[in-house]
Amino acid sequence: MPEGLSTIEAGDKIADHAKHQAGHRGGSVRDKWISIVEAVVLSIVTVVAAWAGYSAAKWSTESSLNLAKASATRVKANRAFQEALTYRVGDAVTFNAWYSAHVAGDENDMRVARRYFLPAYRVAFDAWLASRPFTNPNAPAGPEAMPQFRPPGAALARALDTRADAYYAQGQKAAETGDHYIRVTVILASVLFLVGISTQFPIRGIRYGLIAVGVALLVFAGEQILALPGPP
Repeated sequence: MPEGLSTIEAGDKIADHAKHQAGHRGGSVRDKWISIVEAVVLSIVTVVAAWAGYSAAKWSTESSLNLAKASATRVKANRAFQEALTYRVGDAVTFNAWYSAHVAGDENDMRVARRYFLPAYRVAFDAWLASRPFTNPNAPAGPEAMPQFRPPGAALARALDTRADAYYAQGQKAAETGDHYIRVTVILASVLFLVGISTQFPIRGIRYGLIAVGVALLVFAGEQILALPGPP
């Protein structure tokens, strides 16, 4: 009698094969869904990473521009200050000439010296004379000590210094924002790595774990981006 499977054995084999095929088909469908989820996560991460990189580049450019404006404005402030200092030295020299003429009692030289005062200094000088400095012990020390004294260029120098400080602060803030975007880009790169290597593991549990960590990091990166200002 030829060897072979009995009817019962053949039936059992067919049933086992059917169960195996059913399990295999179920596993394939599940693997396909995992692959779809991985593809969706990778697509989202790619778009968000591109946005974060673009924002970081824009804020870096904004920082450079503001710092350059701060430097240029500071140069203008120094120039205005040096100009004001030059005027003050000239007024001091002229005042010394006037004072020498006053001590000598030379009215003509006093009149000539006063004529060379700058308009802003002349206002302070007249106010100083009105305080009777030669008889009043409480009089200010000189025209430059008067509140009316406003040397040319001094106010402009202060205004330019304030503007330069503002530009510098804006440049620092822009640089910090760019750094935050770069940090988000690094986090998103980690997501790309984790989700990317998850496709290399045949064990579903490992793939689930890597995808879960990647999604958690993606959500964290999204929260960071929402807290940051958009590109300038």
